[in-house]
Amino acid sequence: MGRHIHGVLEQYLEAISKAANAIPVMLPAMGDAMLDEHVLDRLDGIFLTGSPTNIEAHHYGGEVSLNGSDHDPERDATTLGLIPRVINRGMPLLGVCRGLQEMNVAFGGSLYQRVHEQEGFNDHRDDYDQTIAERFAPAHDVTFEPGGVLHSLTGMETARVNSLHGQGINRLGKGLVAEAYAPDGLIEAFRVENAPGFTLALQWHPEWLATDDAVSMAIFSAFGEAAKKYGRKR
Repeated sequence: MGRHIHGVLEQYLEAISKAANAIPVMLPAMGDAMLDEHVLDRLDGIFLTGSPTNIEAHHYGGEVSLNGSDHDPERDATTLGLIPRVINRGMPLLGVCRGLQEMNVAFGGSLYQRVHEQEGFNDHRDDYDQTIAERFAPAHDVTFEPGGVLHSLTGMETARVNSLHGQGINRLGKGLVAEAYAPDGLIEAFRVENAPGFTLALQWHPEWLATDDAVSMAIFSAFGEAAKKYGRKR
């Protein structure tokens, strides 16, 4: 009792291994210990995964977290400090779901704590009465910004994605550029403008059956190639 477990779902590891053709190394959420430059010196890229927890709301706008929101303050302490260091190095960075939200907050952006309670937005949450396969099935289309990273990587203007989340982007952080939108206008992806390396953040879950989906494969392949290129230079 009272002991913490650090872990990650296998789907994320398989996506890095099989779709990005890279070797996944899990980093524990231990705050400042993971911000040591010697740790980053040994890595070729960072993948910020999704999580059932949410960023504590005091990290954006001084808000108070609403009741019922699960938190992981050690992950907040790790990722929010890690993100600018990774980007400044030119190290490839890919964020998914909570990872997207962390990147947005790290750049001064804010979040809707409950998207489904905001006027004009749809309910993007998953249904826990469904099977895992049903929950992670494609839920809605996203529209890619013309000339953006996703548009260039996939050659597509729209894609069907498995976006399932309770929180989402309210105010986009400074220096971030939207890459994709949901039908209700919610930002579903962004890049870091003028970043020296590959950076991309997605609200949906491309790790799910990644090798069976052309868009997911394009994203992870690009991330893997960017990591290899970065590794050869460091």
